[in-house]
Amino acid sequence: MLMQKIKFAGMAAKAKLRKFFSDEKGEVNIVAIVVIIGIAVLLALIFKEQISNLLTSLFGTINQSATNAVTPT
Repeated sequence: MLMQKIKFAGMAAKAKLRKFFSDEKGEVNIVAIVVIIGIAVLLALIFKEQISNLLTSLFGTINQSATNAVTPT
């Protein structure tokens, strides 16, 4: 009786392990996310100077507007 239970548990573990290695549902999503992140990094490197200029301009405008808003007239 004990040997049958051990054999059954072994077969069940083997089936679960086989299912685990053959199930590929999540792997495609992971690959897609990695590719998208890679493209975003590549674009950031290509347009680094333009992004830097844009952010400098935006923060300069925000700073000027904030200064004008709190300066008494």
